[in-house]
Amino acid sequence: MIRPLECFIGLRYLGTVGGRGLISFLSFASLGGIALGVAAVIVILSAMNGLEAESRTRLLTLAEHVTLRPETRPGTDWAALRERLSAVEGVGAVTPFVHLEAMLQNGDVLKPVIVRGIDPEAERLNPELAAVEGADQLERLTPGSNQILLGRYVAIELGVRPGDAVDLLLPSLEDGQLGIREAHFVVADDLTAGAEQHDANLALVNIVDAGRLADLDGEPEGFAVRLLEPLRVETVMANLQDAAGPGYRWSSWAIEYRSLFDAMKIEKTMMTILLMLIVAVAAFNIVASLMMVVNEKSRDIAVLRTLGLAPERVTRVFIVQGAVIGVGGTLAGLGLGLALAFNLESILPWLERTFGFQIMPGDVFYVSEVPSEVRAPDVILIAGLALAIAALATIYPSRRAARIEPAEVLRYE
Repeated sequence: MIRPLECFIGLRYLGTVGGRGLISFLSFASLGGIALGVAAVIVILSAMNGLEAESRTRLLTLAEHVTLRPETRPGTDWAALRERLSAVEGVGAVTPFVHLEAMLQNGDVLKPVIVRGIDPEAERLNPELAAVEGADQLERLTPGSNQILLGRYVAIELGVRPGDAVDLLLPSLEDGQLGIREAHFVVADDLTAGAEQHDANLALVNIVDAGRLADLDGEPEGFAVRLLEPLRVETVMANLQDAAGPGYRWSSWAIEYRSLFDAMKIEKTMMTILLMLIVAVAAFNIVASLMMVVNEKSRDIAVLRTLGLAPERVTRVFIVQGAVIGVGGTLAGLGLGLALAFNLESILPWLERTFGFQIMPGDVFYVSEVPSEVRAPDVILIAGLALAIAALATIYPSRRAARIEPAEVLRYE
């Protein structure tokens, strides 16, 4: 147990030594280094959390949360299946779909796309479509109209505008011969969801038109299930599987885009490790300042040992000194980091206006503003790591002080 004597001596040693103030300066430099490191990690991780959340939100505007396809199509009771799926808790809507992998052609320009056949009436129940520019044109996808909605960059690459004609090319196999089926569509408009997976690869048509191209005889390929809480996809999908029974192939947005979000997690981990090196550098200053205190105060320590202060209590003196630097730096860093993170969305625009630059230009990045999302587990982890590094930095100097031999130091006094 640390008694008031160790605290008193440790706090005194944080002050000026020998009238030179070098040790005091190093102590405050260590505290400032820890504070800057903690603040930097909090701000960067909050920005990365915000970008991850923004990317997920934009991705889920048009992505199917859960999809199922029957392994054998004949005999599927689509109406009964849809009723069972709709009754599962957490399900917002169940809509039919048809997926096609095809090529779009405009003159000499070819573009591979994912063609999704949808029911426009059912898709209007999706409240997130309000954030998709051009989604109001879904009503133009009427059965037999051969109207098509293109992702923004699909339309740009093909060089087409609303009202232009495009050719949809599908592979076909007839009499053992591989060929190409061609269908003509008219561009109704383009969609901008703010996610590359949609804007650069997606085309929407009416499910009747897509089913005719896929030879499905008026039946859907499967059902897309939209969840009220997409982050609970694993739990809800398990309940959906129980309700549907066997004989279906399942997928979800968490499976389809797992590599994307795994890459984001790896980036966050590596960024945390790199930025915590700032705290590690500050910890070297703690070691240096404590070692200087040990050397400067070796006579005082020897006298205290002679007066009966046990080696363990000498160790605690320097643990107190390092703990004050570590706790003070961590608290200062938490205060500064949280203040910046909570106000990042207003601070960055001010910096851009003041210095005349743009951090994330809209013509380069899908997200032109840097969002911020502070998560309590991240803050606790960062604070814990900073305190642990500061504590480790006190081990060698404190043990070195405890090994001082009074007779060796005081023999010439």
